[in-house]
Amino acid sequence: MRERLEHIGSAFLGGYHAAVECGQPEEVAPALAVVDLELRGFAFEGAAMGFALLDSLVPWRASRISRFLEGAGRPHPYMVHVAVGWVWARVPLGMERAKRRLDPLLTWLAFDGWGFHEGFFHWPNYIQAQSLPKHLNGYERRVFDQGLGRSFWFVNGGNPELLAQTVAGFPAERQEHLWSGIGLAAVYAGRVGEVELRELRRRAGDFWPALAQGGAFASKARERAGNLTEYTDFAARTLCGLSAAEAAQLTDTALENLPANESPPPYEVWRRRIQRQFEKCRLAPEVDA
Repeated sequence: MRERLEHIGSAFLGGYHAAVECGQPEEVAPALAVVDLELRGFAFEGAAMGFALLDSLVPWRASRISRFLEGAGRPHPYMVHVAVGWVWARVPLGMERAKRRLDPLLTWLAFDGWGFHEGFFHWPNYIQAQSLPKHLNGYERRVFDQGLGRSFWFVNGGNPELLAQTVAGFPAERQEHLWSGIGLAAVYAGRVGEVELRELRRRAGDFWPALAQGGAFASKARERAGNLTEYTDFAARTLCGLSAAEAAQLTDTALENLPANESPPPYEVWRRRIQRQFEKCRLAPEVDA
């Protein structure tokens, strides 16, 4: 897992430096295209963080993220929105203005990115104290937990036993969101074997639909970006009971006719619909892998 994290970090930093050095979304694509296809999404995430940072430094000319989403970053909207949250975690000022330049549905992923940032860089504060940033309110805190769960995948080295122990220390109302983030990381970033994935699924217990929903989100992110891998499909089949393509299609179907009301937010309605589909088929976690 350490080696895997180093490769991901290298791709992320390469994308970040490419964005900061060229400064223009229209010019960064060639530098990102040379990154290995499996890791390319992380390079786009790094580039998006660079552009989001530049936008925060010159807010009166803050159009880089919008242009990136309309251009080279268009196939990677999930990673781009997550990356914005990395900047919000450091510079929360101007959040409301920045939201207006993001996709209304996927804006929530920025809070996911915020949660990952805090859990990855300041994990003792969040595992032990289980605190939440004072800037966040309402549903923002639940999406923060989804990103926090993603960070646990790396902090705990993809170890199912440690992950389950970590999540169990949180209040029940937060655990579902943490498992969702773990599922996303397990499928998108990996890489572990079948034994670990089956054990992860077993230990999620009643939160398995949330774990599977996170895996479906990961499958969709890679499917849209055109960087599905054999591991993605293997992990999706093991955690979700569906191929990566089927899991991605499930997320598309769940998007149809989303309500416009704000309580709960359409993003949460989307997640719940996917989880209900897994609850219906109820591919129950196997006790003995």
